[in-house]
Formats: sequence, structure tokens, C-alpha cells
Amino acid sequence: MVRYTGNIFLVGLMGAGKTTVGRALAKKLNKLFIDSDHEIEARTGVSIPLIFEIEGEESFRQRETEVIRDLSGRRGIVLATGGGAVMRPENREYLKSRGTVIYLRASIHNILQRTSRDKNRPLLQTADPRRRLEELSRQREPYYRDVADIVIDTGRPNVQFLVHSILSQLELLPNQLPDELEQEQESQAGATSQASTSVPISSNFPMNQSSTFPVPAPTITLQVELGERSYPIEIGPSLLTDRERIARLITGKQVAVVTNTTVAPLYLQGFSQALKDAGKSVLEIVLPDGEEEKNWASLMQIFDCLLSAKCDRKTTLIALGGGVIGDLTGFAASAYMRGVPFVQIPTTLLAQVDSSVGGKTGINHPLGKNMIGAFYQPQAVIADTMTLHTLPERELSAGLAEVIKYGAVIDAAFFKWIEDNIDALMARDNVALAYAIRRSCELKADVVRQDEREGGLRAILNFGHTFGHAIESGLGYGKWLHGEAVGCGMVMAADLSHRLGHIGAIDKERVCALVRAAGLPTEAPNLGAQRWLELMQIDKKNEDGQIKFILMKPLGGHLITTAPQDALLATIQQLASGDMPR
Repeated sequence: MVRYTGNIFLVGLMGAGKTTVGRALAKKLNKLFIDSDHEIEARTGVSIPLIFEIEGEESFRQRETEVIRDLSGRRGIVLATGGGAVMRPENREYLKSRGTVIYLRASIHNILQRTSRDKNRPLLQTADPRRRLEELSRQREPYYRDVADIVIDTGRPNVQFLVHSILSQLELLPNQLPDELEQEQESQAGATSQASTSVPISSNFPMNQSSTFPVPAPTITLQVELGERSYPIEIGPSLLTDRERIARLITGKQVAVVTNTTVAPLYLQGFSQALKDAGKSVLEIVLPDGEEEKNWASLMQIFDCLLSAKCDRKTTLIALGGGVIGDLTGFAASAYMRGVPFVQIPTTLLAQVDSSVGGKTGINHPLGKNMIGAFYQPQAVIADTMTLHTLPERELSAGLAEVIKYGAVIDAAFFKWIEDNIDALMARDNVALAYAIRRSCELKADVVRQDEREGGLRAILNFGHTFGHAIESGLGYGKWLHGEAVGCGMVMAADLSHRLGHIGAIDKERVCALVRAAGLPTEAPNLGAQRWLELMQIDKKNEDGQIKFILMKPLGGHLITTAPQDALLATIQQLASGDMPR
């Protein structure tokens, strides 16, 4: 349970919604709402920009500290602090010791939209507000995380959803939706029923205190913030045949759709027709299905088709399929005529929550998985959730491995949510799947924003992959699905984390139990200890011949490290004892 003392303090960047959410939260809890900036203006009789102009930022920060000291000493308040308040250690101490601190996190894109016309933000009165916000975010993010008891992503949900999420994590709500949320859900359902697309809403989906999530709008839009290479992720039902959306997100008159023999009979005809209706000239490229086809020959087949059709550098490549198709198409786009636009349209859960986001492209080599490729960002990611209803159960489980990964090494609250709702996810509940996709994409987009080319932080997204890639290479590509190998790899990584003292036995068992509940293997194939070591030595994370592992420290946290060989061999000996491929 999150520590709750009666006072609630909101922190976050300017424009994150602290004042708006704070007022609504105070009203819901019958508390007094105070904005520290407004209090400073009331005490001085002048505006914040004027204080900056006359006295300078340091003088303003001193006034801010005095106000936070005085206000945090009161009881029964909701306090919205200034964006830079956390930079002073005395402010952090006041907030941490006197109340529950909630970090409202928003993307740079959303903040710019909210503050673009606001002249009362002195720190944004520059020629390049985006760059300034990115600098402030890098400086302040560690302090927001350090001081926060709860992190809430504001994104695009309405205020009542955000308030409900906060109250749920504080365990201040009964085990049901509040009246205003029920009304909002009914309103959305009514509006949706009249639209061209619809979102089935499960009326009996469990919304308990520890596993609350907002009911999704018909389409969710997120943003991967990478400056000039930023792009949207759109998540929702029936997007493949939405002609207006296709025309807006897919540029160029000529497009080449790359798919495979499994996806093509299901979606290619309808999608191609939607492209043609949007005024596009369409080239269809259908490859064999399977991880074993993620190779040089398939890449050459794409190039052969593009060159035969005389495709120029304005041609947009579209990946319609799972992770293999996405990686192949992205790599082809990065290299054809030294780079052409491409769009990801993932049709599997694994691709929707992971491989389609972040710009990693490539092919496998017989000696190692994903060892040849490039970082190349798409123009957009369009995730049609209706495609998940045609997935085989094994593919659905494989996608859940990547969902679990995010909770295990980034967000402990999300891990708990997955535990509480794994049955709904396995049953393909639309609300559960939409939230799992959304939260996974939010977490990955945030990591990619900070480390696009895997110079450090982004490596944490490979939790379970060092063991998993060894399984795939050792058995031969295609014997196990990628997600199956990653699921088993996470169990092995959790075991190694426990052996090295980074997590307790209970957390190790929680990972194993959740992987098992997702229908994934928890026992690895017996490749032989020496073969295991050889395979793990061929990994992009390794340095100077040392095998690097992503481990948990603690559950919901991460550590990039090497491991003593005796501990590693003990993990392999205990868990890699399976005789037959799954």
C-alpha cells in the first residue's frame, strides 16, 4: 500500500496538469487545494514572470522554499508545487516527510501543446521551447522519481480518470468505478455505437483497488519524442480500414506493403483497398512466415520487388505483420536508396507492445539473433487491436512476455496490475488488452526518448533476452517463438537476480508464476553448460568478452551487470533441464 498521511503533494514539469488535477483531487477528498506559485504571487503581490525578471531565478527559488516549508506543515491539503521545486534538497525533504508525493508525468509533446500560448512560463520564453523542456526534463526527472510515492502518466485521459487512478493507488476507493466514471463509460459507449468503429467494453471487467486502469477511448494516441524524428503511436480497433487515418499517417503516392503468408489472407486485401481509396498506388510483397525467414534472402526479396516495380525514394514501405515483418521492412527501408519512409502496422501483441516501437530493425545471422541491422525510426505506428482476436493462443502468450518485461524492470505497479488481470488478458478482454498495449508503449517510448540507440538505459528492455536469444539460436530459429524464449529467459534472469541478492525469493517466484500463468515455458532446453555460455557470448550488450545481463533490483527496478560464472552456471543447471523443445 502506498504511504498516505492525509496531505498530497503534486510534482512534475510545468504543464503536466498539477493545478487541474490537484483541484479535482481536493474536491473529491474534501481538502484544501493550494498552488505554490499562486501562493508566492499572493504573498508578493506580483506575477512569477516579474519576480524572475526583477529578482532572478535564485530569489524566486528561495521564496518557493519558504512557501513549501510553510504549506507542507499544514494538514489536509493538496499542494501543487512548481516544476523546479524538487531541485532543492530541503524542498524534497519537506515533501517526502510531510505527505504523499505524486509525480504527474507528461510527454514533451503534450506539455508544448498545453503551454504554447502561455506567457506566464518564464523558463519557456526562449527561441526553442522544446529543447528547453527536454533539458529541464533530463535535469529534473531523477528528482521527481526520487521524491515520488506514485507516478501517474497524464497523457490524454480526462481529469476524472486521473483522479480515480490516484485514489485507487492510495486505496481510497471502493472496489468499483465511481459514478462519474460509469457515466463517462456509458457516454463513450453511446458515442462509439454511432461511429464507424467500435470498442467492445466488457461490463464485468475487474476494476479493483490495486489494478485500476482507465477505460480506453476508441483510439489512443501516444508520441515517441525524438525531436525531428518524433512520431505517433495510434492504438484502437479497426484502424486498418480507416481511410482518413491512413491518408493522414501514410505519406506518398506510392506504397509497398510487406507482409507474410499468414497475415496476407486475413488483412492484406482490405488494407490494400483502404490504401487505394486514400489515393495510393500499392505494391504488395508477401514473404514466407516464420522467425527462420528473418534472413538475408527475405531482405533481398524485398529489394528485388522494389527495384522491379521501379520504386523511387518517395515510396513508403509499410510493415503489415508481426515482429519479423516489422524488423525486415524497417531494415529494408533504412537501406533502400539510402533510406525511404516506412510505417509499422503490427498485427501481433508482441509487435504492438514492443518491436514496432523504437526503431530497431534487422535480420538474424546463423551465429546470433538480430546481429545485423540499423536504428531507423518509422513515420508512425498504427496498432489495430482487432487483429489480436485472430492470433493463435501461443502467439498471444508470446506477446504477454514483453508486457511482463516492462513491469518486471520498470514499473512494479504495472507488474501487479498484470498479475491481477492475467486471466482477462488471456481471455482477450478488449479493455485489458488496450491498457496493456498503451502502458507498454508509454514505458518503451519513454526509454527510447532517453536512449534512442541503446547507449545505456535502453538495454534494460532486453530483460530475459540474453537467455532467450541463446534458446532461439541454440534450438534453431522458429522452434520456440521469440516471446516464449524471452518468457523463459525472464525466469532465468529472475533466478540469477535472486542468487546475486538483488531480489528476494518471493519476487523470484512472482515472476515465475506470472510467466507460467501467461502460458509461457519456465523450463529451458538442456543445451549443455558450455553451449549456453558460447551462445550468450554473442550478444550486442557484451563488452570486452564479458556477458552483460539485465537483472531485477528490486522488482520493478533494474541493473545492468556481469555475473560470477558459478552463479550463472547454477541458474543454467537448475532451470535448463528440459529435454525437448516446446
